[in-house]
Amino acid sequence: MTSSFQPSTSQAQGAALPIHSPAEFEACIAALWVFPVKSCAGISVPHAVLTPTGLAHDRAWMVVDADGEMVTQRELPRMALIQPELVHAGVSVAELVLHASGMAALHVPLSAVQAHTQVAAGPLTHDLSEAHAICVRVWDDQVPAFDMGPAASNWLTEFLGCSLGPLRLVRFDQKHQRPSSAKWTQGLQALNQFSDGFPVLVASTASLDELNARLQTKGEAAVDMRRFRANVVLGHSDVPHANEVMPHDEDRISTLTLHALADTPRDTVQLQPVKPCPRCPIPNIDPDSAQSHSVVSDTLQAYRQDPRVNGALTFGMNCVPVSGVGQVLRVGQRVSADWVF
Repeated sequence: MTSSFQPSTSQAQGAALPIHSPAEFEACIAALWVFPVKSCAGISVPHAVLTPTGLAHDRAWMVVDADGEMVTQRELPRMALIQPELVHAGVSVAELVLHASGMAALHVPLSAVQAHTQVAAGPLTHDLSEAHAICVRVWDDQVPAFDMGPAASNWLTEFLGCSLGPLRLVRFDQKHQRPSSAKWTQGLQALNQFSDGFPVLVASTASLDELNARLQTKGEAAVDMRRFRANVVLGHSDVPHANEVMPHDEDRISTLTLHALADTPRDTVQLQPVKPCPRCPIPNIDPDSAQSHSVVSDTLQAYRQDPRVNGALTFGMNCVPVSGVGQVLRVGQRVSADWVF
């Protein structure tokens, strides 16, 4: 067994439902992250709706080159410095806004086919050309999308440079179904927008603490979870007598049940871990400077070579929704599961 029987001292946010017999694995949601634009910065949110393709608005947009090919921090590390914002009108998201140092904010409405951008002199210029349907590639998948127009293209190309030619911002066509690999989903249907291949990525604070302890023994600075771009971050539970969450326990658990808080509807959400998440060089990129240093990959190399994915370095588990689509996930929710080995 990988967990010790020490009661947790961390506090979940919100009042959890009474628990009488802890499951084998107990945790809480320590953080939720949405990444509206693939490979740009994420947004830490207190709650998020679970959709068939993951958290609402996660990886709904992507940057592509002039040929419609996916562009990420692998090619342009400065994408890490673009901070998206989701602006609400009532309970609904009305527009995506992109922020970057030295740039006027770029406004992209969700409900219209026209892109609207602010320039340095103020909101005086509107791009009135319609977003048009195009075909783009994300990994090996060709999918339909909508081009967000020349103002978004100019903004991205100005900030990220023209080494790949003119860049475009595209939005996923939600009428299209892009399935996850059936090799890994255990017969479950799972859909994606522009994620790498699975709807929800789960990691834990304990796993990050283990990495940071190893970094610090090498004299290196600690890193934060932004580098690993997880949607659901698990932390220690405050359920009495629950086991502490140990590093990479998320690798060893079965279906995750996310229990409702006491003041919310009692429906539960279930997520099925299906594939360890292989790591490319992106976690080496500092999200605050866009500078890359191989120390993270070098450190993971010493203890995270995963035979389940042919020895690739892994951190976090890709998951697919089993139940609860349409429900709201909240920071502080109790999470339980059983062990699998």
